[in-house]
Amino acid sequence: MVAAANLHGGTANDGGAKPTGPLKTVWMAPKLAFRNLFHDMLSLAVTLTGIVFSVVLVAVQCGLYLGSERTIAAVLDQVKADLWVTPLGTKSFDDPAFLNGREKYAVLSTAGVASAEDLVVGFANWRKPRGGSTAVLVVGSDWNQGGLKPWNIVKGSLNALAAPAAVAVDETYFADLGISGMGETAEINGNRVSVGAVTHGIRSFTTLPYIFTTLVRAQSYLDAAPEQSSYTLVKVAGGENLEEVRKRLLSRLPDTEVLAHHEFRKRSLDYWLFQTGAGAALIAGAILGLIVGVVIVAQTLYASTKDHLNEFATLRALGASAGYIHQVILMQAMMSAVAGYLLGMVLSLIVVWAAEDTTMTVVMTPELAAALFFVTIGMCAIAAMSAILKVTRIDPAGVFSR
Repeated sequence: MVAAANLHGGTANDGGAKPTGPLKTVWMAPKLAFRNLFHDMLSLAVTLTGIVFSVVLVAVQCGLYLGSERTIAAVLDQVKADLWVTPLGTKSFDDPAFLNGREKYAVLSTAGVASAEDLVVGFANWRKPRGGSTAVLVVGSDWNQGGLKPWNIVKGSLNALAAPAAVAVDETYFADLGISGMGETAEINGNRVSVGAVTHGIRSFTTLPYIFTTLVRAQSYLDAAPEQSSYTLVKVAGGENLEEVRKRLLSRLPDTEVLAHHEFRKRSLDYWLFQTGAGAALIAGAILGLIVGVVIVAQTLYASTKDHLNEFATLRALGASAGYIHQVILMQAMMSAVAGYLLGMVLSLIVVWAAEDTTMTVVMTPELAAALFFVTIGMCAIAAMSAILKVTRIDPAGVFSR
């Protein structure tokens, strides 16, 4: 242990020994921690590998969780509605059924309602132009009246969707749909369609491609009546109480549910993330990453401390307090944490970048990055406890028996 001979005058209760002589102004704990850490490069590599693995695993799992939330709520977040009229028992936006019909007119005639728009959502069969078929989720709305419209359009335009049989698809699903770009034709439930607009990044949690088109066209493709819809989007007039308007709607539409926008959004998230078990699996993976990181770092720090027991005993015999030794071990753990975190974040950002144009959405936010930093610090602090417990049992007199 370097600089042990320079420690004098500390007592067991002084909260940390200070160096004297030429090194009087130098705080030795960080230096000792640094030299302990880099003394054995193999042990350092093992420690950093454990921390990096843990950081990347937790970052990816949490990023997938956040990405899943964004994907599930992506369409809902584009809708500007205060209330949703939905069929009874609807679990999420991607679990559509048809209302009985004419709900829009009942809504418009209700006091406190400013506007209402129908939204049609339904499963359909997409027949590929070169053979084969796949399931899709057709979304139809009258966006000229404030309904849901496709966004992030990179090719074509909304105006192009006014053409007969025009639909909008996302470029992420070209391979699944058997197409390669604008103008290609296919069939939806036996109806010929043509790609009139291409979007980027509109993905569904169920992995079924969204196909956007006009309200009338969607009703035709899904064999719905002209006055039938999956949802009715309601805007409440200014100054009106949301709950009062909802009660009025429920009294007029007994076979439906009337949900506030945030309630329907939360219901959709809860269904896919928790009722299906997808969210629990992601959280379990993140916890597993933390456990693996703690175990590897704890084992390495314990082994490093055990290798330097004689040096720590010498420091204690020279007057260094137990608190000072603990500082050395904790600083060693914190240095490992910072180095492992930085390396882990670099790898995590590479994973986020690589997944950007795939159906797997991984999100990294500043809040998540900050949380990961504190989690890594806490993980290494917990791991250091095993080494601290070992040092606590050192007998300083043992150094004189060597």
